[in-house]
Amino acid sequence: METKEFEFKGFAMNGFVALFVEIALVALCIFGFACSPSESSFTFILSIVGIILAIFIPIGFRKLEPNEAMVMLFFGVYKGTFTKTGFHWVNFLMTSKKVSLRARNLNPDNIKVNDKTGNPIMIGQILVWKLKDTYKAMFEIDSQTMAGGSSTTPVSVSSRMRAFESFIQVQSDAALREVAGMYAYDETDGRSEELTLRSGGKEINEVLKSKLNERLAMSGLEVIEARINYLAYSPEIAAVMLRRQQAAAIISAREKIVDGAVSMVKMALDKLKDENVVELDEERKAAMVSNLLVVLCADESAQPVLNTGSLY
Repeated sequence: METKEFEFKGFAMNGFVALFVEIALVALCIFGFACSPSESSFTFILSIVGIILAIFIPIGFRKLEPNEAMVMLFFGVYKGTFTKTGFHWVNFLMTSKKVSLRARNLNPDNIKVNDKTGNPIMIGQILVWKLKDTYKAMFEIDSQTMAGGSSTTPVSVSSRMRAFESFIQVQSDAALREVAGMYAYDETDGRSEELTLRSGGKEINEVLKSKLNERLAMSGLEVIEARINYLAYSPEIAAVMLRRQQAAAIISAREKIVDGAVSMVKMALDKLKDENVVELDEERKAAMVSNLLVVLCADESAQPVLNTGSLY
């Protein structure tokens, strides 16, 4: 979205110079009152005007720290964003709304969602965000009301930033639900190369960040980093899914054991044949293969049986 933010171009002077002018004006007014011969004198009138100015001049003092900004308004009209750090003086008829441009953390509560396959899971995220566009943040969303203020009630910077944080939290929950519904929790068959929430890692975090910034574009807020920090099956199916994972792990392990056993049996038969150790017919080869597979694939150690009689 196109930004409407621009730098404040109005008059601004060094605050210490303005402070010196204020002190000098007060001193001249006091001198004028002391030296005027009567209330109708021109000097007395100038002194009154000077005192009135001296009362209003302090309203224009502004102080900004690094990574802070002020949205400047003139009777409700946006006049730009003031970002110069230090002590300054601006037109005392200008009103300002201060905001922070510093990065902030957000750690929302874990939420229950359904993944791509419909399984209920618990998922959580951590966000690092900052204010990017002051105009959108102040005028595209109702930050004033969210902060608990009104057009005539001043709102503190912390209250305004908490309002932005609340807006991000609602949008982040919606984005997280959307991303979680796009992927399965993990591989269903243990061999699939499809991206999942467990295996996605950096890719899933980038998708989450992109979805969040799409939702926050209208608000002038930006997510710098987003990552999933908690992922688990929902308690009602956790035990069942744990048994499924254990079964898949056992099957995978058995497959490797059988592959290794078959290769070892083949190697043993080839070596016996190449070195002419013993001649085996097909029936004896089958018996030997059966015995070796039992020994190699069994969970327990094999018990040897000595045959002292004839092989026939």
